[in-house]
Amino acid sequence: MHLRGLSTRSARRRTWVATVSAGVLGAGLLSGPVAHAGPAPLPSSTTMSVKSPPGGANVRVLIFYGSAAAGDESPVVNAGIEAIERIGQTGPANQRFTVEASDNASVFTNEKKLGRYNAIVFLTGGGDVLDPEQEAGLEAYMEAGGGFVGIHDAARAEPYSDWFTGLVGARPAASSPTAVQRAVVEVGDRQHPATKDLPLQWKRPDQWFNWVENPSGDVHTVARVRESTYKPGASANGWDHPVSWCRDYDGGRSFYTGMGGTVSSYDETDFRDHLRGALLWTTRLVQADCKATIDANYKAERLTQPNQPGQNDQIGEPHGLVTAPDGRVLYIGRGGADASQPVITDWNNPDVGKGKGQIHVYDPKTKKVTLAGELTIFGNKGGGDELVKVEEGLLGIELDPGFEQNGWVYLHYTPHSQLNRDTQMAERRVSRFTLDLATNKLDLSSEKVLLKWPVQVHSCCHAGGGMAWDSKGNLYIATGDNNSSGFSDGYSGNNPQPNYKGVSFADARRTAGNTNNLNGKILRIHPEPDGTYTLPEGNLFTGKETDEGGGKTRGEIYVMGVRNPARISVDKKTDTLYAGWVGPDAGAPSTTWGPAKYDTFAVITKASNRGWPYCMGNKQPYRDRNLPDPSKPLGWYDCDHPKNESPNNDGLVNLPPVTGNNIWYSPQGGAPDYPRDANGIPSYKQEEATYLLPWLKGGGQAAMDGPVYRYDPANTSETKWPSYWDGKWFVGDFYDADQPRNAVLTDPKTHGDGGLPVHSESLKKIVPIGNDGIKNLMDWKFGPDGALYVLDYGRGFFTSDAKSALWRVTYTGGGPTPAADQLARGGQ
Repeated sequence: MHLRGLSTRSARRRTWVATVSAGVLGAGLLSGPVAHAGPAPLPSSTTMSVKSPPGGANVRVLIFYGSAAAGDESPVVNAGIEAIERIGQTGPANQRFTVEASDNASVFTNEKKLGRYNAIVFLTGGGDVLDPEQEAGLEAYMEAGGGFVGIHDAARAEPYSDWFTGLVGARPAASSPTAVQRAVVEVGDRQHPATKDLPLQWKRPDQWFNWVENPSGDVHTVARVRESTYKPGASANGWDHPVSWCRDYDGGRSFYTGMGGTVSSYDETDFRDHLRGALLWTTRLVQADCKATIDANYKAERLTQPNQPGQNDQIGEPHGLVTAPDGRVLYIGRGGADASQPVITDWNNPDVGKGKGQIHVYDPKTKKVTLAGELTIFGNKGGGDELVKVEEGLLGIELDPGFEQNGWVYLHYTPHSQLNRDTQMAERRVSRFTLDLATNKLDLSSEKVLLKWPVQVHSCCHAGGGMAWDSKGNLYIATGDNNSSGFSDGYSGNNPQPNYKGVSFADARRTAGNTNNLNGKILRIHPEPDGTYTLPEGNLFTGKETDEGGGKTRGEIYVMGVRNPARISVDKKTDTLYAGWVGPDAGAPSTTWGPAKYDTFAVITKASNRGWPYCMGNKQPYRDRNLPDPSKPLGWYDCDHPKNESPNNDGLVNLPPVTGNNIWYSPQGGAPDYPRDANGIPSYKQEEATYLLPWLKGGGQAAMDGPVYRYDPANTSETKWPSYWDGKWFVGDFYDADQPRNAVLTDPKTHGDGGLPVHSESLKKIVPIGNDGIKNLMDWKFGPDGALYVLDYGRGFFTSDAKSALWRVTYTGGGPTPAADQLARGGQ
């Protein structure tokens, strides 16, 4: 038995309500709790004893439809009762239940009767429907482990009760639209019984409440309504507009949906399925996770300490991480030294740009860091303009699929030994090294150079660097275009004129747009045990094409037309490649030259051309420019039939068609799109832009692709992220203000062709932003423990500082509810 007294929370009630004016009361019913609107009565001495948990194997549901308003019963209430009765009588025999409906609130003070119900449904209009003792009974019922389902107007009930506000989760805004409108519901939780079988994008008519306070982060949201698909009015909540949610509350289980405001709702098969799932969980017929998106259920912990003065004993200039099967985390420093160390920028000095690319190992068993090794790299030239600074160095790390046996580590870097100071050319390479698994020390003499190619280093920037494996043992290598967009006003980066000793450094058609150049690409090779590689089938080119005379393609290219893909990932379940890359520098669109800078994320299901420097976003073209006068605009590029007519091109002129990308964002907003003329050319007028992804925005931008999370039920880790996140793709930005840090859900039917994400979940309170959090996100990966490991770059550039750190974000919310031994029908 569950014994309790009337809590002081319930005692904050309203003997004074009858005396307030009708106008104030009406506003309260619409707008939710009014803080300290009147004197609180003394706590009642009433005690209630409710069976714990309420109900039993003979599952019963009470529908309470009492209302503060006098008059005939609502047609919506009648439709809801009939629908829930039908739900209880149908479906698998072990999931059926009986339904009782009542508008008599005295049931909440009848402890014996109240204890018979597995769940209580509030299908009630707004208003003060329970007196203090009755609310105390409902509270006792929840504390005993009861279930609650609130539907639509239930959020208007008990408007002066803080406890009831917590039970339903949010209150409707007084200015919520009242018209029935057709809208799209984004069903983000693909596992909860209330949503797992619903469409990803659920189109339906209803009345759509706005919320006085957005409950996201305090409740587990299972579905959102997309405001761009209807008229939400002045009190709109924005892109994050929850419509159905749940949480474990005060010992019981609470589910609320803002849908169900129309009679026709209850005739919808999908809406009845939504209610069925809510009832299955609240009645204890099935378990569900209603904790996964509650911010307080996550813990972000800094794992590494600041470096000792003048040393990089804990961390270098953070640039990438990888997790080993045994839980160790290996992370690299690009090559920027401690701020106290000298930086050489004079090309006449043999040590120009010389730095140390460092590999550190964090061991979770000992919680100690080992400096595994240092490569002598070119890239330590500090800051300044693009003709001074350099982003080369140690850029990427991956572990061999057989790492536990062979200790092989793959590093993507720019060795200082291969620098040509005269031509200002360098060599990029991917090499294999062997790590001593006992000592965490890297054997630098074990280097096997798999792949190398030339890069110009006269001008910064955009080196790329990410690497990832698929399940077939293919290694993906992301390379930047190594070009400046400063000579094209921040637009296409297609100025053929600037060069150093005959090598262009401002024409990305020489690199990213060139089928015969490995820069500005994502390469795919199959490393062999002897340190060589073979080419898998299905790359963009074979390297043996006879087109245009032959000898104009490289067989390593899987993806061309990317600018600065610092981070890539592969979903091992599907072998789908995910990538993000940094755009150029133009702060606004130009009707002359084309789109503003777009940072980009893409789901890549096959070899493809992603557009740079010809097209960006959803195939938005740039303007061509060429000699003799690159300042004069020529025609718009044709994204479906792009041609590389640069004088710096030594590859094919006729390129593969551009594939549209899934996510792009500018300083103005997420996924800008424009009206197009008869030739398909966007207007590029900022006032005509439509923003297709309102959940993100840029400014200073640096896209950092993250992983697709895969939940492993066999993993015994108690801190692994829950299964809610399974299949969700993590996208983020180096910066943390308006930029993305989100988990998105894409539609497998469309995502390979550039389909927009259908749902997004903010991670900014889970992967915490701010100066004392993970402000500058440089890389993020899930470990074998199911925790998220994150590198914070620090607060400076081209160096490491006291905020440079490795972090771990773990889940602390526990398993699904109710506990297995509390299920109404054991083993069902």
